[in-house]
Amino acid sequence: MPLTEPYDDHLPEEGPSVAAPEAGGDSGAGAPEPEPTLLEPEPVLPESETGLPEPEPTLPEPVRQRIVALTAAVLPGLPADEVPVPLRRVAKFAPNRRARLGGSVIAAQLTADPLFRQRVTARVLADAGDLGAAVVEGTAPAAADPVEVAALAYLVRPRGWRELIDASGAAVRAEADSAVVAELVREAEQRATRAEHDRAVARVEAEKLRDELARVREELGQLREESRQLQRSLRETQTRERRANELLATERGRATRAAADSDAELRRARARLAEAEAAAGVAKASAKEARSVDDARLWLLLETIGQAAVGLRRELALDPVDKLPADFVADAFTDAPVTAQSGPATRARDTDDPARLDQLLALPRAHLVVDGYNVTKRGFGEMSLEQQRKRLITGLGGIAAQTGDEVTVVFDGAERMHGLPPTPRGVRVLFSRKGETADELIRRLVRAEPPGRPVVVVSSDREVADGVRRHGAYPLGADSLLRRLARS
Repeated sequence: MPLTEPYDDHLPEEGPSVAAPEAGGDSGAGAPEPEPTLLEPEPVLPESETGLPEPEPTLPEPVRQRIVALTAAVLPGLPADEVPVPLRRVAKFAPNRRARLGGSVIAAQLTADPLFRQRVTARVLADAGDLGAAVVEGTAPAAADPVEVAALAYLVRPRGWRELIDASGAAVRAEADSAVVAELVREAEQRATRAEHDRAVARVEAEKLRDELARVREELGQLREESRQLQRSLRETQTRERRANELLATERGRATRAAADSDAELRRARARLAEAEAAAGVAKASAKEARSVDDARLWLLLETIGQAAVGLRRELALDPVDKLPADFVADAFTDAPVTAQSGPATRARDTDDPARLDQLLALPRAHLVVDGYNVTKRGFGEMSLEQQRKRLITGLGGIAAQTGDEVTVVFDGAERMHGLPPTPRGVRVLFSRKGETADELIRRLVRAEPPGRPVVVVSSDREVADGVRRHGAYPLGADSLLRRLARS
C-alpha cells in the first residue's frame, strides 16, 4: 500500500544528497552526527511515456508502520525550524502516542517533503549503525530484518531501493503465508483431535443409552402393574364418593335448619343491641352533664384563686419590677457569706440527657445559667477566647428567642472585657471580678433565685454541679447544651 493512505497525489522524487544536521541540532539519543558522505544522490527516475514521474511504491503495512515509527522517534530531536509546520504539534506528543496519532501526517510529509525526509534519514542512519551503512551502499545483509531494511531503503533511497522494498514485501508475504499455513495445519490437527474425542464420547453415550433403554423397559413393566392397581383403587374410591355424597346431602339439610335457627337468634341479638345503644346514649348524656358541672366548679375555683392573688398583690402593694434577681447579683456582689438553705433539695436531678434540657427550658419562667469557658473549651476549644465567647453568646441568643427564658452566661475574668459583640436580647453576660471565680459567681446567682423557680445550670465541672444541686438548681453537662446549639 502507499505510505500516505489519506493522500492520492505523489510528488516526484528528488535526488539531492542529504545535508548534514546543523551544529545546534539534536542528533538524538546522544549518537554522533552522521557524515554527509554516507548518502549518495538519489537516481533520477525515468519518466513514463506520459512524461509524469513514477509514483511512490506500494509499501507493505509493516514497512509503512516501521517508517512512521522511525520518523516519530527522531522527530523531537530535530530543530524547530527544520520540522514542518503540520508536524510541530505532533513532535510534542508523548512517545507512545506520536506514531499512533500522527502517523498519517508524518507519512504525508515524508512523501511530499524530500528535504524533511533527508533530515530524518540522517538522524535514522546515525542510530542504524552497520545496517544503515549497508543500506546506503544498496545491499541488505542476509540476517537483517527485511522490514527494517525496507524502511531504511525507503528513507535513504540508494540505488535499487525499490528492489529492496519489493524483496521485503515478498519476505513479509512469505512469512504471512507461512503463518497462515501453520495456522491451517494447527486447526486441522485440532479438528482431528476433536473428532476423535467426539467419536469416543459418542461410543460412551451409546452405551449409556442402551443401559437407559433397558432400565426404561423395566420401569414400563412396573408402571403397567401400578396402573392396574390404580384402576382397582379408583373403582373403590368412586364407590366411597357416592356414599359421601349421600351423607353430604343429609348434612346440608341439617345445616339449612341450623342456619334458619341462627338467623332468628341474630335478629333477637340485634334487638337487644339496639336497646343497649339507647341506654348507652342516655348514660353518655348524663356523664356529659356531670362533666359540665365539674368544669363549672373547677372554673369557679380557679377564678377564686386568681381574684385572691390579685387582692393579695393589691394589699401588699407589690408593683411590677424592672429587675430580676440575677440583675442584683450582676450589679453588686456581697462579700458576706451566705448560708445554704436547709432541707433537702428535691427538685434537682443530675442528668446529661439532651432531651432533659428541652424539658427544663419548657418550664415557666426558667432561668438558664451557663458556665461559659467550661462549655466553649469543650465544644470549640481550637478557637481564640474572643471567638469562643462570640459563638456561645450568639447561640444562647437563639435559645432565648425560641424559649423566652432568662439566660445568663458567666466567664472568668478579673475585669469586664472590652470589645464584646452586642449582646442578644434576653442574654445576660457576666464576668467574675478580681479575686472571685466563675464557679462562685454561678453559686451566687443560684442562691439569689427564689425557692420554686426552675434554675438550670450547664457545666461539666463536678464541683459546680454538686454546689448548685444543694441549692435546688438542675445541673446539666456541657454536652447537652452543645448538642442543643448544634441542632439550632
